[in-house]
Amino acid sequence: MHPTLSTPGNLLLEALSAEDRARVDRRLEAVDLPTGMNLYVPGQRMTHAYFPVAGVVSMVSELEEGTVEVGTLGREGMYGLPILLGSPETTTRAFMQVPGHGFRMDADALRAATAEIPAFAALLHRYTQALFEQVSQSVACNRLHTLEERCARWLLMVHDSVGDEVLPLKQTFLADMLGVHRPAVTIAAGALQTAGLIRYSRGRVQVLDRRGLEAAACPCYAIVRAGFERLRAQSPG
Repeated sequence: MHPTLSTPGNLLLEALSAEDRARVDRRLEAVDLPTGMNLYVPGQRMTHAYFPVAGVVSMVSELEEGTVEVGTLGREGMYGLPILLGSPETTTRAFMQVPGHGFRMDADALRAATAEIPAFAALLHRYTQALFEQVSQSVACNRLHTLEERCARWLLMVHDSVGDEVLPLKQTFLADMLGVHRPAVTIAAGALQTAGLIRYSRGRVQVLDRRGLEAAACPCYAIVRAGFERLRAQSPG
């Protein structure tokens, strides 16, 4: 089911003033975002920017040795920053990890909107910084923290984006996102389940104890979340 332009959901769009939001809305198109849908692949020209209302976008680097996630976003942001920065392509693949829906904006329309609406341009530039901090934090996290901590962090990020207690996550996807083999994911998720924090079976994760999951996660989750909260706090909307 498509959202309407008045449907609350994407936190970036909601951060705009009513006047600026109306000007941006005229350039948006509602879209479904099914599981596995590629928003971009390396070497392809970017034609649209996406503003998810529901669902999770994973940005991954695909190498001969395997696939590793380099960024995650949901309704707190948008995908298509290279368009804003003047680059027509990206070296990473972005696809829907968890299905959802949202809006998209034509590349030319995005460039026009940021030129005509200073508050929209400033918001997206601040979001660029927040996303850069997330990616930087993920690099440190992958190097310094345990798999169980990283698994808890990633589940919290998905939980924030989905807004539901039950997360549709296949074990293969979770292994790719954490950069490990499936048996390692089984052990990490099993530890969280034994602690009573989640229930994990048949490609579905149910969050049972949100506070406990936050306590089990590494500090990276709180750092990244604080960055996105600052982004909204600085917005006039």
